[in-house]
Amino acid sequence: MTDDPPALAEPAEPDDDIAETAEASGRSSAPADDAAPPSRLRALLPDLTPWHSSPDFRRLWVSGFVSNFGSFLTFVALPVQLKELTGSAAAVGAIGAVELVPLVVFGLYGGALADAWDKRKLIVWTEAGQGLLCVALLVNAMLPHPAGWPLYVIAALSSALVSVQRPALDALLPRIVAHEHLPAASSLNALRWTIGGVAGPALAGVVVAYAGPGWAYGADLATFFVSVLLIIRLSPSPAAHEAGRPSLKAIVEGARYAWSRKELLGTYVVDIAAMLFATPLALLPFLADELDAEWSLGLMYASVPAGALLVSLTSGWTSRVHRHGRMVVVSAALWGLAIAAAGLSGNVWLVLLFLTLGGGFDMVSGMFRATMWNQTIPDELRGRLAGIELLSYSVGPQLGQTWAGGVAAWKGVRTSMWSGGLLCVGAVGLLAVCLPKLMTYDARTNEHAVRQREQRAAAAAAPP
Repeated sequence: MTDDPPALAEPAEPDDDIAETAEASGRSSAPADDAAPPSRLRALLPDLTPWHSSPDFRRLWVSGFVSNFGSFLTFVALPVQLKELTGSAAAVGAIGAVELVPLVVFGLYGGALADAWDKRKLIVWTEAGQGLLCVALLVNAMLPHPAGWPLYVIAALSSALVSVQRPALDALLPRIVAHEHLPAASSLNALRWTIGGVAGPALAGVVVAYAGPGWAYGADLATFFVSVLLIIRLSPSPAAHEAGRPSLKAIVEGARYAWSRKELLGTYVVDIAAMLFATPLALLPFLADELDAEWSLGLMYASVPAGALLVSLTSGWTSRVHRHGRMVVVSAALWGLAIAAAGLSGNVWLVLLFLTLGGGFDMVSGMFRATMWNQTIPDELRGRLAGIELLSYSVGPQLGQTWAGGVAAWKGVRTSMWSGGLLCVGAVGLLAVCLPKLMTYDARTNEHAVRQREQRAAAAAAPP
């Protein structure tokens, strides 16, 4: 992409959360009252500019779509298989515990690697490694008596590979997409994830119930093969000249920068709190049994991504929002309320409805977190900050599964869900009070966002 970033917009009034500017949205700024219905519809649809402008973004998007679809098959099959082998909610929740240590260690070090090495190579090799782990799952599932312990080992190794890969993926995005198109790119990536998130679990519920988890693992393996063929065609993405070698010192440097940016710090801790207390995924197989609706398990797993998909398909409005911090906080609190309502509901259809609403709110929070990160972090620090980001949106769910499983074993499945949702709301509200810079963040005036826009504009204007 070669389009210059837009000029900094004039600050809006305090209550002007959604400013319709042609620079931010990439669309016409005609008055809304005069807009025809088709124009209003186009304003809601995802902005496809990154897709049209960047061949590498297209390759990465398609690769991620294929890979995510298969990964969601395994995402459902693994806990269901473990439930069948153990019959224990605590055992299923322990998957999050075994994934936690590799996530922390390799997430931080993977961020340093992403800054110091070629990001494309990291992505290719870790994707191939994930495919080999699928082979191990498939072999174990085909045994006459599958063992339970390999599921924990493979989950831990997969967590390590994902922790190395995700910082490289996140740090690559601002290099292949123009600064002003990063909100649209975040929305398109969210759309990619949610399509797989809806179709994958729904299909997995049927496949696992009628054919067994081995078929789900086999399909996941095939998607990794296709994904690797696509990402090897990405352009090389070497380290920035300013980036240091992967070391403890480099990791500490990234952590200090994150600590100095209280608005960034707010995005991390809000998401950790929301996912720690209100992650119900480990409980869904037991909730379906308790509601005497075993048939609904696949739909339960698909409901959260379905809500996210609805938001992604109507994400055109996100490019016209500038107070991203407020949206992160409000959406995280609404996620907690939705999970609490699902736990209090005794009707399976209401549970599915509230899980869908929760998925939509979680996606809104995620899109604006990603936009804040991509538009304000310097290139030489993106990998290390992406490693910290990985911890913020992954450690919470991993600990949350363990928390949910423990509370469910103590007080029951539904109590675990509604109490966790209410704890999420309280924690997010407290953090919003303690971190005012998150609530006042405005992409048009934030000094870090302004600096990145200016640097991208200067780089685009400079002769080759």
